Amino acid sequence: MNWILNSITTLIFFVQCIFAQQKYSGNSVLDCSDKANMSESSLYTCNNSLSFSCKAFLIFTANPPYNTVPTISSLTFSDQSEIAKLNNLKTVANFPTGQEIIVPVDCSCSSDNYYEATTTYTVLTESESYFSIANNTYQGLSTCDSLKHANSNRPLSFGSKLRVPLRCACPTSEQEEEGIKFLVTYSIGFGDTIYALSKQFNVSKKGISEANIFPTIIYPFTTVLIPMKNEPSSLHTLNRNINPITTSPLPSPIFRENNKSRIVLSIVGISAGAFSLLILLLFLILIFLFRKRETRNITEKNKARNYSPRELVLEIASFDRALKVFEFSELKRATRNFGAKNRIKGSSVYRGILRREILAVKKINGKADDEVKILQKINHFNIVKLRGIFCGEGKEYSSSSYLVYEYMRSGSLREWLSGRMLSWSQAIGIALDVANGLLYLHNFASPAYAHNNISSENILLDGNLRAKISNFNLATKIDGSIDKTVATKVDVFSFGVVLSEIITAGKYSVFEKGDRETILTTSVAATMESENVEAALSGFVGPGLVAGGGMEYALQVARLCFSCFRQDPAGRPEMAEVVSVLLKVQFSIEKPLLCSVVCSNVDLCMEDEITTSFSSSSFVF
Repeated sequence: MNWILNSITTLIFFVQCIFAQQKYSGNSVLDCSDKANMSESSLYTCNNSLSFSCKAFLIFTANPPYNTVPTISSLTFSDQSEIAKLNNLKTVANFPTGQEIIVPVDCSCSSDNYYEATTTYTVLTESESYFSIANNTYQGLSTCDSLKHANSNRPLSFGSKLRVPLRCACPTSEQEEEGIKFLVTYSIGFGDTIYALSKQFNVSKKGISEANIFPTIIYPFTTVLIPMKNEPSSLHTLNRNINPITTSPLPSPIFRENNKSRIVLSIVGISAGAFSLLILLLFLILIFLFRKRETRNITEKNKARNYSPRELVLEIASFDRALKVFEFSELKRATRNFGAKNRIKGSSVYRGILRREILAVKKINGKADDEVKILQKINHFNIVKLRGIFCGEGKEYSSSSYLVYEYMRSGSLREWLSGRMLSWSQAIGIALDVANGLLYLHNFASPAYAHNNISSENILLDGNLRAKISNFNLATKIDGSIDKTVATKVDVFSFGVVLSEIITAGKYSVFEKGDRETILTTSVAATMESENVEAALSGFVGPGLVAGGGMEYALQVARLCFSCFRQDPAGRPEMAEVVSVLLKVQFSIEKPLLCSVVCSNVDLCMEDEITTSFSSSSFVF
């Protein structure tokens, strides 16, 4: 009998081998011993004679320092905008640790007849090895064996640049006939099961099995291929630190009972079910009555409210995020009749308490429809939030509109810089906030916008010196009729001016915008082209930014400013590149503090230096 079962098992395995996309490598990929030839399990074999390249996807788990779009993009040589789109990222923020990230790659057949997506990696600590890079940094999406053969097994040292083959594959012709268009490389974690993966990606266990040849056990740091008919989306990703592993359902226990016991159990079960159904019905009736009463209350309140122009209210109601519509009497009372004591210095903005919240009321001559439409559709931490509006009818209000914003306690950047000392941490933090806001506007807002009026007057600071972009009255939508490069590079130039103003600690803030712009761009150019750049910089940057190794940071930031001022707009950096450079500077500034507080030994602090690797390759001065 046993020989029959063994024969059937062998036959099933043989049939599976015939129809499988690739053989599951098992823990053989963890073998890092030196071999003359690369193991067949290190990469997937090219097995589609009609297709030598395709678009494929990797699942990468966010883990600092690789927990942002720029860092993951640099690590995998993948397009930043595609990563953001696939993962439904609307803001420029860190992914939560443990969050699975979809990474698109170009997968192609190499001369060795293996599929791979190629990227590069720079070694920044002496403690790194081929094994740690493959299994820790790349989370098993590459293998120690393939890394060694791709780099001739040369010894690793600080600064070594490695070619990294990432594991990917293209569908076979048989899979294409079944409608499979993409293969997703998934790195197995502790507790993962084929059942859990089939539920997560909404594919059958049979489909996964036919794409891989599985033994009885799957191992962490190994990969499996998930066949998909459509591109994966954020709906297919989980946070491994939050979501529990889904295991295969256990079969129900079988009881052997006599007829009498079975009848008693049946009666008990039916009674319990009927009682539960009754409770559920009563609960649903209560919810219905409660919602009906709430709807009636809201309707009565809306009838009592005397809204401003009907057309504007209807338009606001159609927007993505609800705005409050204030009465003019509310605004007068909150701002003490728009009194001088409530007026924010040098502006037409008034501080007031509206519905138990401190807000800023801005009086605008004429209509503000365009600015309202833009701000209503934008939601980003580094862009000031529009909280409400009043736009009244009649002669009394026809010439003005009133916009209500979140209140920024520290005022404008220009005002705050006047006569204040700031640290490098504060300076780079403010610059990064502005850069992230612009990156969102240019690349992630839908539709994208160019601000066209970036200046220190239009950058506001809250009580924690977090910066937000304001004043969108000159903003333009970027569509097919506008050259995006030209439109966004105007903002890049203006950002360079603001960044120069920050590192000079507001020395030139007394000048008006046009004069200030001319002075700063000329000064930066003269400084960077001088024979002794460091000496020139020491006289250019603010007094609080020179000491304690500050000139190293000043040189990096000055180079960035200089690149923003290039005469040819196409030669100026993208805001994604600007953010990358500033992140590198920020890490250099904060690394000593992080190491003293967090790191328990020198090696761990040295490993943190890996964060700097992503920006050097993406931005050239």
